[in-house]
Amino acid sequence: MDIKTASALHRLRLISVPEALSFPALLIFGTLLSWLTDITYLKMPLGLLHGILFLIYVVFLLDVWNKAKWPLKKVALFFVLALVPFGGLYGDQLLKRDEADSVIAARAREVAGA
Repeated sequence: MDIKTASALHRLRLISVPEALSFPALLIFGTLLSWLTDITYLKMPLGLLHGILFLIYVVFLLDVWNKAKWPLKKVALFFVLALVPFGGLYGDQLLKRDEADSVIAARAREVAGA
C-alpha cells in the first residue's frame, strides 16, 4: 500500500467516529431540546454540523474508493454504515483491521525483499 492510500484510509478513520456520533448526539439532542423547551435556534446549526460531517465522510469514502480500489460492495457497506446511527463506529473497527493488515503485508514485503 502506498502512502496516499494509507493517508486516505487514515482520513476516513478520523472522520468516521465524529460522523457516527453526530447523528445521535447532535440531531436527536437538538430535536429533543426543541420539543422540551422553547430553544429552537440550536436545531439548525446542529443539523448543519451533522450534514457537513456526513459530506466530508462521503468525500473521504470516495477518495478511499479511488485510491484503494475497493469493490463497490465494500464502498456501499461503508456508506450504509454512515446512515445508521453509531454505524461508523463499526466501520472504524473494520478500517482498523484493514490498516493493521496492510501494515503486516507491507512488513512482510520488506522482509521478503531484503
